[in-house]
Amino acid sequence: MFRLGDSSVKIPISWRLYIGSLFALTCLGGYESLGRKPVSDIKLSMTIEAPPERVYPLISTGRGFAQWWAADVMETASTDTVELGFFNRTTVYRLTRTRVLPPREAEWLCSTGQEWTGTRLWFQLTPSRSGTLVRFTHADWKDETDYFVSCTTVWGELMFRLKSAAEGRPRGPLFTANGQAY
Repeated sequence: MFRLGDSSVKIPISWRLYIGSLFALTCLGGYESLGRKPVSDIKLSMTIEAPPERVYPLISTGRGFAQWWAADVMETASTDTVELGFFNRTTVYRLTRTRVLPPREAEWLCSTGQEWTGTRLWFQLTPSRSGTLVRFTHADWKDETDYFVSCTTVWGELMFRLKSAAEGRPRGPLFTANGQAY
């Protein structure tokens, strides 16, 4: 419990730990003094009116990605690898599935792309009263570039396409083989 003046205010332990870590980083001179800078992540969440069992195949397979993300998808099941081709394959993102917990979680590691190499795509599915809460993180970006910012916007649109596909109202993938769907 913290005392503020004459009154007592109860602050949950999670907030105390958060405030303490901010204080420690400030006193130490921030992340830079530790020899690293904070890693940027894209984070989104959305409720989908469908059970996790219907959403999971859309986020854990190349066939699923083709329904909402990219039309040009090549999947190699033996290596858990998916390649997504964009703009006549001038850009290819190779993703390897690194974690699967059906129907709750799928994580992918990107091994190609100038700014995507080493980033992770993490989908978490939680049942809710109205269907499934999808929490998405595109983690481990090296810097907040203009491309990072544009990807934030694109992931927002992709989440709406994922929602439509899972709810039985597919709009198709955002990326056609040679461009975008709009």
